Amino acid sequence: MIIGLTGTFAAGKGTVAEYLIGRGFQYYSLSDELRLLVREKGAMPTRDNLIKAGNALRKKHGHGFLAELVIKRLRGSPSVTNSLIDSVRNPGEIAALKELKDFFLVAVDAPVDIRYGRARLRGSERDPKTFSEFLVQEKREMTGKGSEQQLAACMAEADFKITNNSDYKKLYKQIDEVVEQIKAKIAKAAAADGKR
Repeated sequence: MIIGLTGTFAAGKGTVAEYLIGRGFQYYSLSDELRLLVREKGAMPTRDNLIKAGNALRKKHGHGFLAELVIKRLRGSPSVTNSLIDSVRNPGEIAALKELKDFFLVAVDAPVDIRYGRARLRGSERDPKTFSEFLVQEKREMTGKGSEQQLAACMAEADFKITNNSDYKKLYKQIDEVVEQIKAKIAKAAAADGKR
């Protein structure tokens, strides 16, 4: 199976990814591809630089460009049973990834106050310093157009949604449930193919 991750800022996508990596998933990231390209240009991979570069690359090469880079990497790696593709932020990326067999998109979300609290605790340079900055950044990332980030549209296309508003135990339980549902869908599709 191939799981794509999308979702709101500071919702816990990284925690979901770490858990799935611990369960044997091979990790790929559209953001990692973007960081490599930004560094190759001699720029610092700050959040603003990454957003600007991602928007520009999608505009120049097509909205699925970053996903296509990951797909090439995935196809070039040794055969693995399960893969995880992080940082899906544009519907064009989803369209490219849906060409992969057994791809499912999972959206991770949490209430805005919880997410802002997590960002403050994390204290990263890339995190907004005030709640109003957090809301401005979120609006820009959620409702972009064309080649821009469109998290709301991506989340609307998700096959599954995880709400990370509690503790790790409840989050891990939700992840396990999603993985089991995906396994069931894949098995059902395989059985249907076998009957043809």
